[in-house]
Amino acid sequence: MFVLLALVFAVGFVVFGVGSGSTGISSALQNAFNFGGGSSGPSISSLRHKTAENPQDAKAWRDLATAYEEKQRTNDAIGALQHYMKLRPKDQAALQELASQYKSLSDSYSAQAQQVELAAQSSDPFSAIAPPSTTPLGKAFTSTSLLQDPIAAAVSQDATSQATTLFGKLNAASLNEEKTYKKLAELAPNDASNQIQLGQAAQSAGDTPTAVAAYRKFLELAPDDPLASQVRALLKQLAPAKK
Repeated sequence: MFVLLALVFAVGFVVFGVGSGSTGISSALQNAFNFGGGSSGPSISSLRHKTAENPQDAKAWRDLATAYEEKQRTNDAIGALQHYMKLRPKDQAALQELASQYKSLSDSYSAQAQQVELAAQSSDPFSAIAPPSTTPLGKAFTSTSLLQDPIAAAVSQDATSQATTLFGKLNAASLNEEKTYKKLAELAPNDASNQIQLGQAAQSAGDTPTAVAAYRKFLELAPDDPLASQVRALLKQLAPAKK
């Protein structure tokens, strides 16, 4: 009997993590099979099954997008929202959500590109003291066949390639964000918030004419808004008055 009780206690320590500061195997079982815990909604796999069985099920696509967002799977969330928008093209709340997902994506690419650039700079100890690249000595520093360390040169070239790819993705995400806000502005042209968001998205995408038009529309709709003074100052920078 003593041996049996000892065995029971030992199993309890392993399964439930008694005295170990963790939940032991029970935690793994809960994570794998959702034992002892609730769920905020249908699983991604079940929702994907629903959309596969009935691609016209708008609610399933919407729920799938939400499930992806909860897991921070931005690209997948965007894909699900795009499918949903084909079925519900006038859903302004979903369009707003899609635009925010594009913004999250562009922010992520921007952060990654900055990290790549910083990593490339830290890999070359002479980058901080290198002379201007336009001078003969500066050209020597940047030339892989002259003064630059071959390893540092290889790292720099790889970083440049990665940064170029990331900036391309960043630009695409920014353009998609702008495109989404344009749709929102078309659906609700008298909504000042849509106009300022369109202006910001267009500015990030480098589309100055659209940004200027959107900011001016915002001021027309909400001249006394707390942000109006900032928008006016921004317009002076983007579209300076002609002398």
